[in-house]
Formats: sequence, structure tokens, C-alpha cells
Amino acid sequence: MARKQERGKNRSQARKVTESLQIISALGIPIDSMPPRRKERIALALLAAANLKPDTPWNEAACWEGKGSWSLATREMIGFWNKYYGENVSSGSYDDVRRKDLIYLFESNLVLKSAGNPNASTNDPQRRHAVNPDWIDVLRTFGQPKVWQNTVDAFREVMGSLEDRMERRRQQRKVPVKLPSGKTLKLSFGPHNDLQRAIIEEFLPRYTHGAEVLYIGDTAKKSLLMEEAKLNTLGFFELAHDALPDVVAYDANHNWLFLIEAVHSSNPISKLRHLMLERMTEKCTAPRVYVSVFRDRRSLRDWLLEISWETEVWLVESPDHLIHFDGEKFLGPFTPTIVPQK
Repeated sequence: MARKQERGKNRSQARKVTESLQIISALGIPIDSMPPRRKERIALALLAAANLKPDTPWNEAACWEGKGSWSLATREMIGFWNKYYGENVSSGSYDDVRRKDLIYLFESNLVLKSAGNPNASTNDPQRRHAVNPDWIDVLRTFGQPKVWQNTVDAFREVMGSLEDRMERRRQQRKVPVKLPSGKTLKLSFGPHNDLQRAIIEEFLPRYTHGAEVLYIGDTAKKSLLMEEAKLNTLGFFELAHDALPDVVAYDANHNWLFLIEAVHSSNPISKLRHLMLERMTEKCTAPRVYVSVFRDRRSLRDWLLEISWETEVWLVESPDHLIHFDGEKFLGPFTPTIVPQK
């Protein structure tokens, strides 16, 4: 507030700047992390481009075309700020207005870089800037909540979000995962999540009796599925993403809780990890089964010395077999099942 008073902002001036920032943010222009003064300058740039003085209603916002056609050069824009918004900006800083303030409005296509002369050179001081007539309703409908939101949605549907483009966000390839309940989730694409899909679709159907998946992590989204209430009912101690194994599933028929790690580049159930998981679940009402999952024997070889006793290892390449690090529990002859020839 002190900064605004320093520059002589009265209540109506400050309100107009705040409203301008609301519009800018709603359109997906990334201002949240900017310093307060940079935000204010961008808001002032939009107000000047639309010929909006502190007491001018938003429905009278001006643009390049139509009645009251309006455009400004950057020096004129500074004069507008100084005259109507209590600023004291030097006219010699006109290039900063273009490079640091208007640039966000240009790149979002809300303001035209060179109204009436698109081919003007970047450094042409006579280049004029105005609100894009295609999107003037984003300003003119502000204050009419339902109508304004429709215009904002239309803008973002066509123009997208400048923030998304700057962050280079994209639709990632997804790994579909079918849960025992029949529900389908989509994990972000990658070798780690391929292992998790195999756990859900291949391991659990083979070695549990209709286990309910209570947690699935995701390399991009961190926590994709968490049945927190059920985990709490079972007495789980720690629900932080970094502490949980990759997949947690509960087999109600056996009253077993499966704690499963998908091991692509790190974190099998080592001796230390085993102790940590036991501590996390010491009050759990269901006995725990600890499983490390690897893609193949070669992957397991790199971690073999780390695997803790009294845990299981499952290889995706050999889905019908488990490796038991369980001492004498499974000692004894194996009677093979004869598969009839077709």
C-alpha cells in the first residue's frame, strides 16, 4: 500500500489497476510470481491501451476498430499513466514499456503490437498499440460475472494460456491403468509407471484375491490415487507421498496389506526401507506383504544385494513366478502343474 501512496494512487486509480490485474490473470498471463511493480506496470499498460481512465467504466473500453478507435505509441502511453494514474515515469523509458510491460500483452494476443501497420519495425518509435478488436469483449464485459467468464473461456479456448506456452506444458503420453474395481486411471508416460501398470494389471490379479488398490503414486502427479480414509482405518501411520511405497493394496480375503515398490532406477525394499515401512505401519491391523518389482532379471541383478529378507521380488518378464527372500518358510519340494497339450 505504501508503494501505491508513494506514486499518488487514489482509491479509484488503485481499484482500476486491481481489476486490470484480475483480467490479466484470468486470461492465463503469468503474473503471480512477478514483483508488485512489474504487475502494476502491466496492468497500467492494458488500461492505457484500452483508454480506461480511473472512472471510465469497463464497458467503454476502446480498441483499434469501431467507434472511438484508439491506439497509443509507447511515449503516449507513459503520458497517459502520468496524467491519469499518478505516475511519474520518464518519457525516455518508452522502450522498457514495450520490452517489459507490453510484451506479455502482445504475446497473449490481447494487445496488438502494431495497430494499423503490422509490418512496422520493432524499433519504430511511431508504432502504435491497441487492444485486439477480436477480444475487446473480455474487457467490456468485466463486472458481468457470467457473461465475462464466457468471454474469458472463449479467449482461452482459442488462444490458450500464455503461462502454459511459456512453461512449454504439453499433453503427455499416458499409461492406462485398469483397477480391480473396473475404474481406469492414466499414469504419465515412463518406464517407472509402466512397472506400476504391470503391478495393477498383472501382479495383483495373480497373487491376491481381489485386492483393493488404496494408493498409486505417479512420477508427474505424485499422488494419483489415495484412499486416505481406508488407509487410516487400517492404521497406516504416514501418508506423505515421499514416504509411501509406489502401490498400496489391501486383500480383504486374507487381511493382507501389500506394500509394493516399482524399481526402475531406485528404491527397492532394502533392509533400511523395510525397517522404515515397518515403522510406518507398526499400528496397522493387517499383516504386511513387502514386494519389490523389477522389469527383468538384469534389472534385479543391479539391486540384488540390497533386497531385504522376508520380502518378495516379482519380475514383469516372468509374471507367473515370485522370488521369496523368506528363509525356511517355503523350503520343500515343488510339485509342478502339468499343463495339458492342445
